[in-house]
Amino acid sequence: MNRIDPSRGGEARIRFLDGDYQILSPGAFVRCAVTGTAIPLDELRYWNVEHQEAYVDPATSLARHKQLGLV
Repeated sequence: MNRIDPSRGGEARIRFLDGDYQILSPGAFVRCAVTGTAIPLDELRYWNVEHQEAYVDPATSLARHKQLGLV
C-alpha cells in the first residue's frame, strides 16, 4: 500500500487491486458505494476489484455482492 499523509483531507481516488489498493489522488477517505459513508483510508478493509467499489463493513459488502449476483 502506498500511504499518503491523511491530514491532507478530502476524498481520495483509489484503484482497488487484489488484496491492496493504489492511491491515485491523495485524500483522507473514500466513500462506501452502498451507504455513502466516509471510510478513512486506514480503516478501509472491504472492496470489489471488478466494480472498483469500497464498502464500509463486511455486512454491507456481502449485501452488495448478493445484489450484484456474485454470491
